[in-house]
Amino acid sequence: MQYIAPLAKLIEQFRALPGIGSKTAARLAYYVLEMDTARAEGLAQAIIEAKEKIGYCNVCFNLTDCNPCKICQAEVRDGTVLCVMEEPRDVAAMERTREYHGRYHVLHGQLSPLEGIGPNDIRIKELLTRIQSGTISEVIMATNPDVEGEATAMYISRLLKPLGMKVTRIAHGLPIGGDLEYADAVTLSKAMENRREM
Repeated sequence: MQYIAPLAKLIEQFRALPGIGSKTAARLAYYVLEMDTARAEGLAQAIIEAKEKIGYCNVCFNLTDCNPCKICQAEVRDGTVLCVMEEPRDVAAMERTREYHGRYHVLHGQLSPLEGIGPNDIRIKELLTRIQSGTISEVIMATNPDVEGEATAMYISRLLKPLGMKVTRIAHGLPIGGDLEYADAVTLSKAMENRREM
């Protein structure tokens, strides 16, 4: 179907988003066109503001609008325990459990030789720098329970063990091949509670 140029451009922008096909992109575009102008401008402004104000914490590399982030600044958090996660959305999932009270380190990916992603492509070097500060006594590997997540956890564990670091892995209450982002709070809570040393 041929769309007028501005509508086609809007549909194409929605189609570029992950998980959005042609039909959903068209539905979203029509929905935006049916919004009143104030709501459409509010949506556009929220996107622009998020892009301008959100960055990465210079300590843990989670998403933040201040540096360091509020989790890194919080004195009530246990600074001796560090939970290593793949993506910022995984931190949000873990925070929903309200069971973990330590700090985080976000890798921004996982090792994947087939895709050309090696140790220098994710934030492993920064993790090692944090460990060398001497305040951390346990590192919890909370990468996804898939092949790449397991490989990433094992690689980091092998780097940390010679340093005398206690390295644990969250329990596999999570389905193999699943993403932390989609796990419910109880499953994540149990996985954290039943973590094991690597």
